[in-house]
Amino acid sequence: MGKLVSVLTGIFGADRLQMAEDVVQEALVRAMQTWPYQGIPKNPAAWLMQTAKHLALDLVRREKRFHEKQPEIIAQVEGRAGEGEDLPVLEGEIKDDRLRLMFTCCHPLVPPESQAALTLKTLCGLGTAEIAAAFLTTEAAIAKRLTRARQRIQEQKIPFEIPSGPELASRLDGVRQTLLLLFNEGYKASTGESLVREELCVEAIRLTTLLAEHPAGNQPRTHALLALMLLNGARLPARVDSDGNILRLKEQDRSRWNREMIARGIMHMGRSAAGDEISEYHLHAGIAACHDTASNDASTDWRQILSLYDRLVEIDDSPVIALNRAVAVANVHGPAKGLEAVEAISDRDELSSYYLFYAVLGEFESQLGNDLVAASHFHRALHLAELKSEQAFLARRLRECEGRLKSQPAPSRGSL
Repeated sequence: MGKLVSVLTGIFGADRLQMAEDVVQEALVRAMQTWPYQGIPKNPAAWLMQTAKHLALDLVRREKRFHEKQPEIIAQVEGRAGEGEDLPVLEGEIKDDRLRLMFTCCHPLVPPESQAALTLKTLCGLGTAEIAAAFLTTEAAIAKRLTRARQRIQEQKIPFEIPSGPELASRLDGVRQTLLLLFNEGYKASTGESLVREELCVEAIRLTTLLAEHPAGNQPRTHALLALMLLNGARLPARVDSDGNILRLKEQDRSRWNREMIARGIMHMGRSAAGDEISEYHLHAGIAACHDTASNDASTDWRQILSLYDRLVEIDDSPVIALNRAVAVANVHGPAKGLEAVEAISDRDELSSYYLFYAVLGEFESQLGNDLVAASHFHRALHLAELKSEQAFLARRLRECEGRLKSQPAPSRGSL
């Protein structure tokens, strides 16, 4: 869907972004209505593209200004007949429509809080629920952001183009942040049947690689971001068992980790070391490298990981980062210190609907032998978790706590 939208936006203009989304959606509906009876076409993507383009043409023909630009628009439509056709681009331009549209969505005139939401919706096909989970906010809030962003693009007539010079550089941070959100949604899906959506991770890595190869994007931060994706993505094959259940790092079969991706990640970490800047991407990549280079769970350098988190919270003081740091604290200094680190999180209330917050508390309390308290935390986490794999894992941890509680001898009543 994202590629179809981006190609149509390139033809008809960024101010018709909403139209592009609508006709692609209609093309998908028509495919579901006709393919079961007529059969799947030899090239489904080309069928969808052709159908969407005809629908778009029908709509714009009704516009007064279409007659002024009719030859130009028809020429562009005819020129993009092939779904996989190489398109002519100017020297130095980014040769990918989806990345072009990503830069359009991250235009300075689009509110910063709306840029990533619009990109994830338009290019990546994520639903409002998935985007809301990524931002730890409500679906209603995301819907408002999307509406405002589309209106701003239409009102300001923001062009579908790759800017140059300082203007391009100013948009890079928004593009990188969006690429990371896309990868994160693939690495740990917020909704659906599966924990992992590998196709999103692959697309995020592909787009980030493209960005790193472009002169404007060839910067230490971009290479650090790509290293982070590769190092985390290398563990995808071992993240779940044959039944789709979550496997923690200490439970994973490390022989299944993708060593080629790890090597690529380390290589890009080296490229990210140019200059004096240390970004959050550098630190996240360093943490991932500590896990990937450990031969087993026991040899993981948790002190180095904690040191990296100490530096990370200075850059990003979000409660989620602080919660992850508490896990590192517990692995270095014990679960009691981990609980203290959780208590010290200043914006802890923001985690009240985050299932991992209660899962972490449950793990700490379980390690301390407080199974009754741990069970209450796992029960709360289970109530908040949406994925079946998450629910299965938490249900198992809850049963383990309850099993230990049942096996404990009843307290003596003493003498009257």
